[in-house]
Amino acid sequence: MPIKSKIRTIPHYPKQGVMFRDITTLLKDPAGFRATIDKLFDHLNGVKIDKVAAIEARGFIIGAALAFQLGVGFIPIRKRGKLPAKTISQSYELEYATDCIEIHIDAISQGDRILLVDDLIATGGTAEAAIKLIETAGGKIVESCFVINLPDLGGRIKLEKQNQKVFSLCEFEDNEH
Repeated sequence: MPIKSKIRTIPHYPKQGVMFRDITTLLKDPAGFRATIDKLFDHLNGVKIDKVAAIEARGFIIGAALAFQLGVGFIPIRKRGKLPAKTISQSYELEYATDCIEIHIDAISQGDRILLVDDLIATGGTAEAAIKLIETAGGKIVESCFVINLPDLGGRIKLEKQNQKVFSLCEFEDNEH
């Protein structure tokens, strides 16, 4: 089943010129959702992973299902102020502002092998911040997995230049509907 065919494109959302890649159409399709998790699981066959860390919010859906399938723990990476216990944080630059993500201070043990998951990689800024956060907490990034890569925005290349292993199930060019 082609995962890409199950993803809806919404032109000019959230602003003019943006082609929003909406995975809710993939998630509502039982066969599509299962195929997504199965393909990620198969890709990771034989890779030692201690925990899956996923980025808020759509990344949680994919990451939690994959962690369950792998039989490992799940770490939510949240926006600042959303986690109830003591946290560590990582700030990062956005186009016109800064943002911050956090994990609980006890989420990762020293040397844990972490799989980073999100629904999409665009510029790579959030993923890069998540990698720094995980490494600061003592984790080692095994790989970063995404459902969608937007190659025109350069995030995958940005992470690979930092010696990160990156995998995605499909790609969309900027002008592709």
